[in-house]
Amino acid sequence: MLFAAGLAVLGLMVGSFLNVVIARVPNDISIVRPRSRCPHCGHPLPWYENIPLISWLYLRGRCSGCGASISWRYPTVELLTSLLFIACLRRFGWTWDLASALMLVTLLIPLTFIDLEHWLLPFALTIPGIAFGLLFSIPLGLERFRDSALGAAAGFFGFLAMERIGRKVFKKEALGGGDKYLLALIGAFLAYRALLGVVFLASLQGAVVGSILLALFGRAGPAPPLDERSEPVIEPAPTQPVSAENPPGALPLVPDEEDDWRPGPTNLPYGPWLALAALEVMLLGPWLAEVLPWRAVQILVSGG
Repeated sequence: MLFAAGLAVLGLMVGSFLNVVIARVPNDISIVRPRSRCPHCGHPLPWYENIPLISWLYLRGRCSGCGASISWRYPTVELLTSLLFIACLRRFGWTWDLASALMLVTLLIPLTFIDLEHWLLPFALTIPGIAFGLLFSIPLGLERFRDSALGAAAGFFGFLAMERIGRKVFKKEALGGGDKYLLALIGAFLAYRALLGVVFLASLQGAVVGSILLALFGRAGPAPPLDERSEPVIEPAPTQPVSAENPPGALPLVPDEEDDWRPGPTNLPYGPWLALAALEVMLLGPWLAEVLPWRAVQILVSGG
């Protein structure tokens, strides 16, 4: 019981750090310096205003310097991380699988919140995450390392194939480019057998919830960031003038299609649904295999 309580406190502390990651990584700001401060007035937070969950409750969700509201995201991430740490303990006990599960949770939470806000899955998290998944499989034996390597490869190239098929069918970007790296990360941690279940649950839940949100609010996913919504879309000119930047014979200065993409009302960030499905398969896989009625679905969600 004492060790479980310690793990819960560790989850709160890790969640506090993940809030820094969520706020800074998409903006290419160091997660080490400067010290935590109010995003509205720049008031540096002393240690007693930076205690996970407790400080937010004590300050009643407002900055002590300017009185501006502090986002609900901060206590939500801290509490969510702590609860998921305890869920991992209940699922795996004090084994090496627990360490691997905690690392996966630590990666999926910031990726989820960043994708929801910025429609972005940063390479700074996904690429090291794939490496961590492979490294954490080594103590589990050569067979598990092989399955994790196959999972990373299958996640990346399988999603790459789906991405290309989507472009041919829909004649436009149908799946996010960063999602294949996230699925490779999940495959590295959960091994290749879990991937079909992850994709199945992510697609099913995303489609159902997205359809409901579209019907109720006219948009399936979150709105694009304010800076993107305020930028006008500039159509490239059919011809480009000759200049030092565009000498004769150079390729036209046409912006990259992917850089110009803006999420429409029917678009839905897929990363959070992949993350949710990965947690479901990891933590609830055996239970889902028992309660779901179809054998094929049972195999998908149980990973084998």
